[in-house]
Amino acid sequence: MDINKIREDFPILGRTVYNKPLVYLDNGATTQKPRCVVEAMVNEYYSVNANVHRGVHFLSQQATELHEAARETVGRFINARSTSEIIFTRGTTESINLMAYSFGEAFLHEGDEVIVSTMEHHSNIVPWQLLAERKGITLKVIPITDEGELILEEYEKLFTPRTRLVSVAHVSNVLGTVNPVAEIIRTAHAHDVPVLIDGAQSIPHMPVDVQALDADFYVFSAHKVYGPTGVGVLYGKEQWLDRMPPYQGGGEMIQHVSFERTTFNELPFKFEAGTPDYIGTTALATALDYVSAIGMEQIAAHEQELLSYAMQRMDEIPGMRIFGRAKQKSGAISFLVGDIHHFDMGTLLDRLGIAVRTGHHCAQPLMIRLGIEGTVRASFGLYNTKEEVDTLVAGIERVSKMF
Repeated sequence: MDINKIREDFPILGRTVYNKPLVYLDNGATTQKPRCVVEAMVNEYYSVNANVHRGVHFLSQQATELHEAARETVGRFINARSTSEIIFTRGTTESINLMAYSFGEAFLHEGDEVIVSTMEHHSNIVPWQLLAERKGITLKVIPITDEGELILEEYEKLFTPRTRLVSVAHVSNVLGTVNPVAEIIRTAHAHDVPVLIDGAQSIPHMPVDVQALDADFYVFSAHKVYGPTGVGVLYGKEQWLDRMPPYQGGGEMIQHVSFERTTFNELPFKFEAGTPDYIGTTALATALDYVSAIGMEQIAAHEQELLSYAMQRMDEIPGMRIFGRAKQKSGAISFLVGDIHHFDMGTLLDRLGIAVRTGHHCAQPLMIRLGIEGTVRASFGLYNTKEEVDTLVAGIERVSKMF
């Protein structure tokens, strides 16, 4: 990978913040966009813009072709069996809410159970809690070790005849832990329980093959993988999606409507009510083509080298506490230094041009488990460099001396 050449594709990386060169280490929240992604959006708005699936005129047909070509690109990227299994949403959060509603309506009843883990993002906790309020289901939680790894022996013990779904993150947005999702899925399937994988933090960092994993459902967001905001994906096996009711009603998701009865469209359109973000889906496809051209294996290797270097350098800082030391780790380092509040550290690093995330990272139950209120998180992307890690370390040391 020619990092300097890659960085030229991201104009924002050349700007300054407080008269300092920008060091962008908040990729876990959102990634920056390569020029080709923004240009794809501009080009489609200026030359192909028309509503999809509904028009016989040329522009509508062309826009529809681009939109459905994007679905094919997503399917290839995660190795789905069919484009019918690719549902476009507004992001990971909406994908999980769709699951909680539609899967919940079809398969969950009072007393049934959903298994999640201690390290889940709020978007994989709250929708199930809302379902629990509506239908009286129970949420069961996989515990973690102090190193930030799931305790699989305890996971196995959570299954009962009332367990209906397992929903876990592929990669923790706080700890960076790469969960053994293939093993998690095998265990669940041995109990005839389907599995939903939150891939928001894995899709940008490693190759994902939903068929090899045998995942029943897999969700992710475009903006985490160098694409636009407001676009996401729900992959689901047809055998499940066929049996689930629509999440929303309106245009596109119908076959026939009368005041007496409505029949629904075939997959994937049954779950895509209203005008989709067809500009965004083209941009997502462009982003996936971009990272594919670089090579997901090469991106993973570069980021692992960067992560190892950062862990080594940061461990040399006096008072450094790193949260999450799993054997398999990716993407992010969450830390505190001595008694310095995470907000103070993040604010002062920002003054040095270093963008990091502070707070509970939408993972308050995990913070409770760790016995802290929040952390500073540095999260990496394909364009980050060892020089930027050195700048981060120097910044942390400078801030630490102030306290």
